[in-house]
Amino acid sequence: MACQVGVIGSGAMGSGIAQVAASADCNIVLFDNNPEALKRAQAQINYFLRRQVEKGAFSSDQVDAILKRIHFSDSIFDCQDCQLVIEAIVENLEAKKGIFEQLEDIVSQECVLASNTSSISITSIAAACQRPERVIGIHFFNPAPLMELVEVIPAVQTNDSVCDQVIQWMIEWKKTPVKAKDTPGFIVNRVARPFYGEALRILDEGLANVATIDWAMTALGGFKMGPFALMDYIGNDINYTVTETVFHSFFYDSRYKPSFTQKRLVEAGYLGKKTGRGFYNYQEGAINSLPIKDQKLGQEIVWRIVVMLINEASDALYAQIASRDDIELAMVKGVNYPKGLLHWADDEGINHCVYTLDELFDAYREERYRCSPLLRKMARSGEKFFV
Repeated sequence: MACQVGVIGSGAMGSGIAQVAASADCNIVLFDNNPEALKRAQAQINYFLRRQVEKGAFSSDQVDAILKRIHFSDSIFDCQDCQLVIEAIVENLEAKKGIFEQLEDIVSQECVLASNTSSISITSIAAACQRPERVIGIHFFNPAPLMELVEVIPAVQTNDSVCDQVIQWMIEWKKTPVKAKDTPGFIVNRVARPFYGEALRILDEGLANVATIDWAMTALGGFKMGPFALMDYIGNDINYTVTETVFHSFFYDSRYKPSFTQKRLVEAGYLGKKTGRGFYNYQEGAINSLPIKDQKLGQEIVWRIVVMLINEASDALYAQIASRDDIELAMVKGVNYPKGLLHWADDEGINHCVYTLDELFDAYREERYRCSPLLRKMARSGEKFFV
């Protein structure tokens, strides 16, 4: 059943979420206290939807109906009749707490209050509310209209019925919801850290250059983008901040340790595509290094990064961050991995995973390479993640 939805913040994520909900027949209040930002959001949504008409995804009449369901507002009081309000503002705890405190004085007691945060504790946000049991995380991925995955994150205080209702709404919105425990990075941003971190480590050690690592991960590993091209696409400032946030939130666990190489790029303003330079130089006439297409070296690179990803996914399952199936769904639908990491572990062999991790630990004597207890237990018993 369609509901009335408020979206707080009209940036790329807020606009995308509003479009998704409106496409599912919901009536939307898209709030921003900046009228210019609202104008940009309206133009962005209109442009995106008209492009979908050109591609045959929507008819002109459908687009007109979707646009009519979105009310662009610079008054937060227009959210008073909403059954669900999703906050999509800057990643700052105090700012989010302020919005939630304000919303509680406006909406009904039954209204669900959600945050689209990718890195802030939902429990901390809920603690600022008079009715924390109705607060939850709904983490969409960018661009929200195109990405299927949504992480649903109940806080410690969240009622089970609220979580169940949100999951049902996401299904009605034609999304693939996965439920995650309220821990740093939730599922995707936690499990994906080695994709960047181990690639940076390989680069820092001089084992291969940027182009070679990206070539290995795409041509041999089957990933859609290599780690360095992806960091440049995301923005090194954003990617580095997420890594640093997860590192701090996990009490400085070395598995999530940021790279000085990426930090220096951020300090230099080499943020990636948006600044014309990152790990690659995107300026006209720039010459970038070519990959060394050595199959043996490439396979070693792929397996070293993949086994670290497998280890992280296994540890997430061991810590009950999410179910086995939800972890698999999250990595395939959220970051477009060629297959689920736990299936990958089965295919390569659990014993092979444990052996590789132990070899890395023996070589470096660093906690970042410690093998997940779950993998070690499965290796001893001969178990697999899937029958």
